[in-house]
Amino acid sequence: MVSYPLIPPGPIGRFKSDWPLVLSGRQRYNDGWILGFATVRLSDCVYLMDDCLIIGGGVIGLSLAYELSGRGLTVRLVERGQMGREASWAGAGILPPGGKQGNDRPIDQLTALSCRLHPQWAKQLREETGIDTGYRRCGGIYVARGPAEAATLAELVTDARRRAIEVDELSASQLADLEPALADDGKMLAACHLPEEAQIRNPRHLKALLAACVRRGVRLNTGTSVHRFDVSDGRITAARTNAGVFQAERYCLTAGCWSRALLEHLQTPLAVKPVRGQIVLLQSQPGRLTRIINQGPRYLVPRPDGRVLIGSTEDDVGFDRRTTSEGISSLLRFALELAPGLADAEVERTWAGLRPATPNRLPILGQLPNLENAFVATGHFRAGLQLSAATAVVMSQLIRGEQPQIDLAPFRASLSRC
Repeated sequence: MVSYPLIPPGPIGRFKSDWPLVLSGRQRYNDGWILGFATVRLSDCVYLMDDCLIIGGGVIGLSLAYELSGRGLTVRLVERGQMGREASWAGAGILPPGGKQGNDRPIDQLTALSCRLHPQWAKQLREETGIDTGYRRCGGIYVARGPAEAATLAELVTDARRRAIEVDELSASQLADLEPALADDGKMLAACHLPEEAQIRNPRHLKALLAACVRRGVRLNTGTSVHRFDVSDGRITAARTNAGVFQAERYCLTAGCWSRALLEHLQTPLAVKPVRGQIVLLQSQPGRLTRIINQGPRYLVPRPDGRVLIGSTEDDVGFDRRTTSEGISSLLRFALELAPGLADAEVERTWAGLRPATPNRLPILGQLPNLENAFVATGHFRAGLQLSAATAVVMSQLIRGEQPQIDLAPFRASLSRC
């Protein structure tokens, strides 16, 4: 129980927009004036109506809040833990090139749009907040050290050319000229260079988004878990949480692999599950590697300050966020086989994140069935940060009643149970 001062009418008596307006019996004054004092449970507090309530404060939720608030909507973002501290923070920040937006497949269009938006957003966020997100176009090297990897790499090159992405196949000597720190052991069967590949510093990007949302008036609630929804006549009318009752005209779930549990409250099955990814951070000499190095699902991401990220495992272990000796040792072996000079680098830190995966590995974007004011944006798996800007734009268009510039029909296919 907590006591709130209930301020009488007058020039200084109007409630701040983020204060709960509650009386005994959970009655709310429409004009925002309350006399006397009341003692209430936090879960009984009823907050002012927002245009959109976003549930889940990772990079997707923050990006959507940033985009919607920039369009003039009043937005509230609630997060069960801390903003931007789950899979969004844990990633390596790789931004593969997107090619031309005119590609036929909607996922290629989404990738292309995000690729075009990221440098714009990085500049805009720096102007609004003074925070450098670390965006830079460093290029990416893709290597194959086995027959299966070589076949996959050949498909990547073909697909890149189909999408008008600049790609150069490399001989062994060309690879050595570009990245002399890579192993010269004769095991490289194929390699290519994508000069438009970029990277971003996840924690800085999230910090900038959070600061920009605050500047744009987004109401942020951390440590706030949604217990259930009130539904009437095909619309969500309220979200009930441990911190009170939140009401909005529209609701959007952006809670990653926790979205499935939230949608169970709405009897809406969602085919998304957590997949753990473990990462190692090394402190090495600046300039030892200059481009992102990709081999199959694993990578080395060099930062300008000499740090190198090694990732990433794909562990189907449910909601277990532990790092393991097996996972970390396998990442270190991979890194030293690929770049032996990293043997003297200091292991600075290890961590793991839970990435939301769908059966077809496509994100789930769109309006929830049978609920006219409820939407979902989740299931981005390893591409959450990569696709975040474009996801924010198309979901903002949908939520505001506009026709999204990309067909979202393929992204609703996973609205069924795994």
